Amino acid sequence: QVQLVESGGGLVQPGGSLRLSCSASGRTDAVYAVGWFRQAPGKEREFVSAIDWAGHNTRYGDSVKGRFTISRVSDKNTVYLEMNSLRPEDTAVYYCAVDRSGVGLVTETAYAYWGQGTQVTVSS
Repeated sequence: QVQLVESGGGLVQPGGSLRLSCSASGRTDAVYAVGWFRQAPGKEREFVSAIDWAGHNTRYGDSVKGRFTISRVSDKNTVYLEMNSLRPEDTAVYYCAVDRSGVGLVTETAYAYWGQGTQVTVSS
């Protein structure tokens, strides 16, 4: 059992920056990876980024490469998503999730535990 809490969402102007956090608790000893996904109104849920629990491997969706950075703080069991050069198209509810299967970092169905999400709105 893993509990996840996201925070850091809000309203920012285009070109601005925002940092999201995902705090994990419970049986984190069995965690393989933590991923970030997002879903905008009228669109399907989209893979954003992921990191393995050891922090050795990362993945990014094509739309955020070069703009977003994922990292993990082990002593706090917290994963961060640094978002730069934000665009209106980045507006969505952002979710963090935990994968314990080891299938892969970008396989959405492998993520069994999900947080409640945090709203990110990019608008002028």
